[in-house]
Amino acid sequence: MFIGHFALGFGAKKVAPGVSLGALFLAAQLADLIWPTLVLLGIESVTVAPGITRVAPLDFVSYPYSHSLVALVVWALAFAGLYRLARKAPAGALMTIAALVVSHWVLDVISHRPDMPLTLSSANRVGLGLWNSLPATLIVEGLLFVLGVAVYARTTQAKDRIGRIGLWSLVGFLAIVYVANLLGPPPPSSAAVAWTAESMWLLVAWGYWVDRHRA
Repeated sequence: MFIGHFALGFGAKKVAPGVSLGALFLAAQLADLIWPTLVLLGIESVTVAPGITRVAPLDFVSYPYSHSLVALVVWALAFAGLYRLARKAPAGALMTIAALVVSHWVLDVISHRPDMPLTLSSANRVGLGLWNSLPATLIVEGLLFVLGVAVYARTTQAKDRIGRIGLWSLVGFLAIVYVANLLGPPPPSSAAVAWTAESMWLLVAWGYWVDRHRA
């Protein structure tokens, strides 16, 4: 998924109001933020394979360190621990952050073909294949995104103009990028995929910026 992960980040503000939207985005998308660096370093691999699914033309050959269930549990504990040291957050916020990190695996299992690893070394992979249907993907992710944004908008209130414009600009940008990825041509190479994915760090920064202007 893409905007489905951001949807959970938006919605998690309801249960962890003291955690910035940027941190919630970081937790929900941690797997996809780690993954491109590992691809560029040659530790994990992906190939461009148009038609492998109806939605994403990517064959995720190997990504156990960023996307396996075991790895994401470890990343969840590590991120929650670091957040605790940095922010002195209560247990509820830490549990939300950890759950968001692991939720990435759950949502990807729903959307991916059977390519999601369980452990770092096992050959067993799972996936329910939502991406094999473009209409079903649009409905599921679209509903998740609308609900997540609605929860965030109702939970917070703009303190100034930036709080209003920044939020809806972010929402609009995510929607446009999502549609462009669905309807655009396949990427030219795996390196191009990885470098493009690195830009998601800017969306984390955007989340921090927006949240500072909302109460």
